[in-house]
Parts: sequence; C-alpha cells; structure tokens
Amino acid sequence: MSEIRKIEDLNPASKGIDLLVKVLEINPAKEVSTRDGKKHNVAEVLVGDDTGCVLMSLWDDNINKVQVGQTISIKNAYITLFKGSMRLNIGRYGSLEPSSEEVTEVNTENNISNRSYNQQIPKFRPLYRNDYKKSRRRR
Repeated sequence: MSEIRKIEDLNPASKGIDLLVKVLEINPAKEVSTRDGKKHNVAEVLVGDDTGCVLMSLWDDNINKVQVGQTISIKNAYITLFKGSMRLNIGRYGSLEPSSEEVTEVNTENNISNRSYNQQIPKFRPLYRNDYKKSRRRR
C-alpha cells in the first residue's frame, strides 16, 4: 500500500496519489461532450485535509458516491491542469470510497487549485525543416 499523501505536497506532476480527505463542497454537475462525441456529467468537488484543499473532478457515477461532510479514501489518483489550475482526478485506474477514519481538521486557507500554472501548448514546428530543404538542393 502506498503512503497517504497530504494535499500541500501535490504538484502538477503528481500521480499515483493516495489521500484521506473530507468533502467540503459539491458543485452542480455539468454535461460535457468528450472528444469521441459521448456525453458525460462532470462535477467539481472541493476536498481537503489539515494541510490544504483542492478541486477534484468527478465523472458520471462517481459524483453520487460522495456527500458534503463525508471523509473519503482516494487511491491511485493524479493531478491534471485545467485552465492553468490543478485538479485531482480519479481516472479509470483510481478509486474512492467512504472511510471509517475521520478527517476533523481542514485547512481551507491553502486551496492549491487557486495557484496558476503556465499551460502553453507548444506551436507545431517541423524539426529541421530548413536543414531538410538545404540537403534536397545539394542533390
């Protein structure tokens, strides 16, 4: 079993994360279409521990598995950037379940989803294009 991590230790490259957190807020679900054209429901849920809080994206059936005030155990989650801010994700290989252990203290002052990260998508530029043209001329 992996070590239980703390929210303040998460960064945009975090993956394989196990957490014990309290559900603080559940925002209404929105219907979105994915790249394959399928429709899904997604809700942002604010979860926290004694070191901070983070927004977690829950999809479809996972939305109904949590309630405000509940402590949940999250296994094998990861962080993504959405519009430059961190989101905790369960994904298809992670899980969440109610925990018998209780998170009693939550630090809402340190919301790591409020931090902004540069999320520039690099422009496509063919590598060595000029070198390629020069070598073709020499022939």
